[in-house]
Amino acid sequence: MKKAYRIKRNHEFSRVFEKGTSYANRQLVVYVLHKEDQPHFRVGLTVSKKMGNAVTRNRIKRLLREAVREIADRLEGERDYIIIARRPVVTMSYEEIKKSMRHVMGVAGVIQKH
Repeated sequence: MKKAYRIKRNHEFSRVFEKGTSYANRQLVVYVLHKEDQPHFRVGLTVSKKMGNAVTRNRIKRLLREAVREIADRLEGERDYIIIARRPVVTMSYEEIKKSMRHVMGVAGVIQKH
């Protein structure tokens, strides 16, 4: 994912948490904040230290980034997304994570049907 598509700064995360709307399933929570002046979407990932050691957390983030990259062409632009992994993600395969990601984005109403 390109750097322009990432949310990195703490105050940007905080703004999405405060002003955005959350949607969830058992594995993921997604906060969505609509931003008019932004030409494309941006994504921030959060994995708690309760999920495991750094190797496990980084693996989860890699899988989440890849899942976002695969559905990126169908995601609505002009939005910031924060994706929070929940405990079940630790034991899930990539295909299961991707399916869960599609589901929660569908619940949020930000994924376009092809």
